[in-house]
Amino acid sequence: MRDGTAKALSTLHTALYRLTGGRIGRRLVGNDILLLTTKGTRTGEPHTIPLLYLRDGDDLVVIASWGGRPHHPHWYANLQAHPAAEVQVLENRWTVAAEPMGTEERRRWWPRVVRAHDKYAVYQARTDRPIPVVRLRRTL
Repeated sequence: MRDGTAKALSTLHTALYRLTGGRIGRRLVGNDILLLTTKGTRTGEPHTIPLLYLRDGDDLVVIASWGGRPHHPHWYANLQAHPAAEVQVLENRWTVAAEPMGTEERRRWWPRVVRAHDKYAVYQARTDRPIPVVRLRRTL
């Protein structure tokens, strides 16, 4: 999928999710979807993207695959610069602190990631970069 097409679909998905409190757009490829809002690295403006997520207790886990492209997705770069972000799950919103998993934790999580959506294995095979797995911890 071309970057422009992906951006347009992401914008539409975000709008429908927000408008309906997640009743439309809450599931995709058999998994739950959240909205992640990050602060842009250059502009400082908020950027929102729908992402598949997994749960680990109270934490949420997202995957920075970008379809196996050779570079990380923009939202991941934003989190590296500004780890504070906001998530929306259905109609609920809260702030989080993002923490990329280290090598060992990612290694333990990767089979679960692939079980959730087997395309992640395809995406990893397309790129030389290790696809980051990011933990989102609720903040007060």
